[in-house]
Amino acid sequence: MIFFIAPVKAQHITLLQQGKPTSIRGLSVVDDSVAWISGSKGYIAITVNGGKTWAWQQVKGFEQADFRSIEAFSDKEVVIMSSGTPALILKTINGGTTWQVKYRNTDSAYFFDAMDFAGKKHGIILGDPINNKWVMMETNDGGENWHPFKNPPIAQPGEAAFAASGTCLRFTKNRITIVTGGSNCRNIYKDSLSSSWLYNDLLLLHGKSSQGAFSVSADGFVIVGGDYQNDRRADSVAQCYIYNSTYAGGGFYLSKIEPSGFQSCVEAIGSNTYLSTGTPGSNISTNDGQTWTKIDDQSYNVCRKAKRGKLVLLAGSNGKIAVFTQ
Repeated sequence: MIFFIAPVKAQHITLLQQGKPTSIRGLSVVDDSVAWISGSKGYIAITVNGGKTWAWQQVKGFEQADFRSIEAFSDKEVVIMSSGTPALILKTINGGTTWQVKYRNTDSAYFFDAMDFAGKKHGIILGDPINNKWVMMETNDGGENWHPFKNPPIAQPGEAAFAASGTCLRFTKNRITIVTGGSNCRNIYKDSLSSSWLYNDLLLLHGKSSQGAFSVSADGFVIVGGDYQNDRRADSVAQCYIYNSTYAGGGFYLSKIEPSGFQSCVEAIGSNTYLSTGTPGSNISTNDGQTWTKIDDQSYNVCRKAKRGKLVLLAGSNGKIAVFTQ
């Protein structure tokens, strides 16, 4: 009798570089060659060889800006968003040689959390609520001009979003999805054909300003979070959508085996496969988020997959950048 043992794919996260005085939370992977990162103290970087080398800069005149979200369309055209005061949106069309301010708001009530685009032209920015309404900005021309989003969703008192990885907001041609934390932990979404928002309570940790849902996958099926001030707490930190074959539809349930603590970002990286990361390490699920396995102990803030390709990168504090392989 001959026994055949199927090879097991090993997942690895390999550190590419670190040592820059910036905390990276913005990451946009265009393809298997081009990716951009953005972070605190005005730092931006680009790779054109899949992460092997990076060209860094501090955006002139914005050395104190905290660029927590970035959307790259190519090695030349990029939009960046800052959190804090002033609220800023900048754009380059020449690979970062020059940057133009496309939006500036000095009102300290404005705090931008995340930015996402459904294609090259149509983009949305999410900000913390003002007067119990979520702040949302919209562009229809690739980030050249921005205007307030009509009919933003309603927020509960003490509810907020987290500018941890730029992924508490996901925007596709079919749906806008927002996940929240603080006093409430909710999944807020609106289909492209609907004029009204839907609100679903989540089971993740919440009640404190450091707790809640921090990230949702682009397909809307996996949500992660926890408590960043108690990042080793590993209960109620991940939910996944489970389809019910008996009844039409399904629902969100806590993962049966959860990630190893607080997770600030989740990304769909393959069929039924999701990667999540946070300060206690990174985890992977190969069954749509139902169970998770820890694959790395290093701290990262964000993980993203190429829009066109297979490259998966991670980034975090101290200018740390890594690549995921399997």
